[in-house]
Order: sequence, then C-alpha cells, then structure tokens
Amino acid sequence: MRFVPVDTPKPLSKIGLGTWQFGSREWGYGPGYERRAAEIVRRAVDLGITVFDTAELYGFGRSERILGEALGDDRHKVVLATKIFPVLPVAPVVQQRAVASAARLGVGHLDLYQVHQPHPLVADHTTMRGMRALQDVGLVGEVGVSNYGLRRWQVAEAALGRRVLSNQVRYSMIDRGPEHDLLPYAKRAGRVVIAYSPLAQGFLSGRYDAKNPPSGAVRRANPYFLPENLERGAPLIDTLRQVADAHDATPSQIALAYLLRHPCVVAIPGASGVEQVERNAAAAEIDLADDEYAALARAAREFRPITGLAAMPRLLRARAGR
Repeated sequence: MRFVPVDTPKPLSKIGLGTWQFGSREWGYGPGYERRAAEIVRRAVDLGITVFDTAELYGFGRSERILGEALGDDRHKVVLATKIFPVLPVAPVVQQRAVASAARLGVGHLDLYQVHQPHPLVADHTTMRGMRALQDVGLVGEVGVSNYGLRRWQVAEAALGRRVLSNQVRYSMIDRGPEHDLLPYAKRAGRVVIAYSPLAQGFLSGRYDAKNPPSGAVRRANPYFLPENLERGAPLIDTLRQVADAHDATPSQIALAYLLRHPCVVAIPGASGVEQVERNAAAAEIDLADDEYAALARAAREFRPITGLAAMPRLLRARAGR
C-alpha cells in the first residue's frame, strides 16, 4: 500500500474504504449485510488500508456502528474518519454530535472529524469554534471539510486557527473540477483531497452500457447512467480498457490509478465484497506512464455528458420506464 506524503499521527493510505453503503437501504442493505461488511473491513485492514470513512448520516448512524464493531481491536490502529451532518452546526451541536459518533464507533478519539456539507446560513467560525474545542479536549485529532470550494476551505482553516487537513469532494475521471484549484492548493499547502465516488458510482467500471444499464435507485437517479451518456462514454471506457490490458488490470483499477497519480489524493471507493476491496487496494500499486495518463486525460476531457436541467426530462422518462 502507498501513503500520502503528509505529516499525520497515523499514515493515510492512498486507497481508503468508503462505507456509505453500510446499513443504507438505498444500496440494497439487507439482514445479511453486516456479516459481509465485517469481512470487507477485516480484509481492508489486512491489505494495509488505513483510512476508513463514514458519517452519522449513513444509515442514520448504522454505518458507524457496523464499522466500529467490524474493526474491533484495530479501531485504534487505523484512521477513523466520520462526518457531522450540518443541520445546525453551531459549536455546542458540533461537540454533541462528535461525542455521539465516537460512541457509535466505540472509540474515545476521532482521527478525522469532517463537516459533511457547507451550511448556507451558519458561518464557519461558529462551526470551527466547536471543532477547536473538540481538538483541545483530545476527542478529535484532525479537522476536515467536505464539498467545500477552495475559498471556503481556506476560510474554515482561518476560523479554526489550525490546519483543516482535508476536503472530501466528488472527484473522478468524469468529475475533474478539483484538478483546477483544490489539488494544486493541497499539494502546495500539505493538505489532502479525499475523493468520494472515484469510480462515478461504477460508470468507469466498464460494466454498463446503453443496452445494459445499472439497476438500483441510486444509480437510476444519476444522469451519467442515461442511455445517451453511456453511449457518449464508450470511447472513454475503451481507453480505460486499453490501458488496463497493458497493466493486466481492470478499467476500475486504472480509473483509480489516474486519481492516485496526484500525491495529495486519497480515494475512498466503496466495496460490495472482499474481492472488490482487494482490487481497489491493488490499484494503489499501478504506475501509469506519462503517455497513458495523457491518453486517459484526453479521453476524459472529450466525454461530454448530458447533465443538469437538460437531463431532467430523460431521468423522469427513465424512472417511468419509457
């Protein structure tokens, strides 16, 4: 396993494990999933994965409980990252929610505590006052944010008066916005970008095409999986397959390797089984040649999906089965 070159008490593995699906019915959670989740977590630890990301919102606390129980005695060996859902992220609430998350995880210390979303009305100095108090009493190690633009990330850091170590954002080969400003800033300042949905919910896996769209409510609501977009994405998937063949890898592994080429990036794909977490971990060892990276970047730029308001009528028709 490779690690991010940032000074932290515990090393940050380039590949982490995202646990949105743990206990979340929208991902097909069922009665047998807790056992499978435990197997996934145990294998991730064995593979050298140190970053485990969850949130109080995932399964309304169930993900935190499942993750904490699965880690068991290894809780203190890994980087446990969770997030506060900022309904009212004023200082006292931030402190209360951190205590609740730590209890569900079964720990007395949160390695990384993140603000899940920027609040449109509550200023960051209020939220960060709570975060600073949590650090001062030792309940929280590092503070992070999620879904923040660069300017607000910097404002949050100024409000905290200490580093805000990470910003967890949507980042994949087809969501490349962080490359414009967040990644250069993170590299310059010694910060970390945590990439969620690094495979674009499986779009980059090559498993789906216009004749074989995905099932499940989450992906059906994603405009990337419209038949038109699956057709438009075919050249990108073909490029991923060509590079994957050269490395005896899968398209998903190459899509992850593309992100991990940036030194300050941690990718946190989910995993539905042990084999998937093994493949994800192996992606950290793939070294893309300069020409391969350039070909992937070019194919990604040329993919022009239908999104936003233009996609809404098509999504509604797809939901209606027409």
